[in-house]
Amino acid sequence: MDKTLQENIFKYIDELLEKSTPDRPIWNIEKILEGKKADWNYIDGCMIKAILEMYAITGEKKYFDFADEFIDYRVREDGTIDGYSVEELNIDNVNAGKTLFELYDLTGKEKYRKAIDLVYSQIEKMPRTKEGNFWHKNIYPNQVWLDGLYMGQPFYMEYETRFNDKKNYDDIYNQFFQVVKNMRDERTGLYYHAYDSSREMFWCDKVTGLSSNYWLRALGWYSMALLDTLDKADSSASESYEKMKTIFVDLMDAMLRYQDESGMWYQVVNLGGMERNYLETSGSSIMAYALLKGVRLGFLPESYVEYGKKAFNGVCDKYLNMEEGNMHLGGICLVAGLGGAGNRPGTFDYYMSEPIVNDDAKGVGPFLLAYTEMLRLG
Repeated sequence: MDKTLQENIFKYIDELLEKSTPDRPIWNIEKILEGKKADWNYIDGCMIKAILEMYAITGEKKYFDFADEFIDYRVREDGTIDGYSVEELNIDNVNAGKTLFELYDLTGKEKYRKAIDLVYSQIEKMPRTKEGNFWHKNIYPNQVWLDGLYMGQPFYMEYETRFNDKKNYDDIYNQFFQVVKNMRDERTGLYYHAYDSSREMFWCDKVTGLSSNYWLRALGWYSMALLDTLDKADSSASESYEKMKTIFVDLMDAMLRYQDESGMWYQVVNLGGMERNYLETSGSSIMAYALLKGVRLGFLPESYVEYGKKAFNGVCDKYLNMEEGNMHLGGICLVAGLGGAGNRPGTFDYYMSEPIVNDDAKGVGPFLLAYTEMLRLG
């Protein structure tokens, strides 16, 4: 990797940390636009996980200190978490719980262990579809979104592996297998963004229950969900583990068919030639991470490193820019979903209508995760 690029990325990370506090992280653009303080949320969870990976690869204490102070600020001595309600039953809120395992190991703070149990108590209470999948949120009944697999399953798997004698491995694997069964398109190998098990939502096909498009970041979250869940599982002689690996490899191969010559992917993956469709940073960064880490863990052939590098470098070339002496990462879709207050329909035009922003953690977090994999290559 180019030395100047490395220096610029390290400088960019330092700038983000210097300008952020737990109440007002500069990378949480949604909260900033709403004029609200940050709470316990998946966006900050993505970023702190990436910062902990930066600590793991560089050994630089400033990354550990920042991550510990950020999470410590939210977690009370009894393990309750400021700004987090189990009863909201929102699978997104489980994501930040992943940081607690690492920080507990690094610090030994008992409150982190208690907080892990609190987040796990949400897993135990999550409502489920008839197929056995967690609802995405209590406010989205009977709906499975690809995003939710990433938000919940790696935490669930790590808890089961470390603290619950692997009792619920079958449940975790089954939730992935149901997604393959219900959300994968046989022809392309891609997965639709969401599935309504009840077939009631206005955005779904009344026969299949599926939304109508392949959204890049959702496919990215799902790729990371497969990879990070496998990473936290005990691999010993499990047929389900091997099946999960195959699902991951098949998805990587399907995504590579849509990789642009720039190395990146389009916001709506299979419609690269459509007017207004654009190369998007967060999903492309996730794919870079998934490809590079997939090779490192031995799931993908060594030759796939080149696809991962191409994706990472493509993001840098197109969207990592210097403006008035400061680095910025652009091309990040702020948010996308189905239904809800805005009656989001999941059409191509809908995915094109969501704001494109700079420096949001949904792009920066995956970009830094991909960067740590690039650093591991040496």
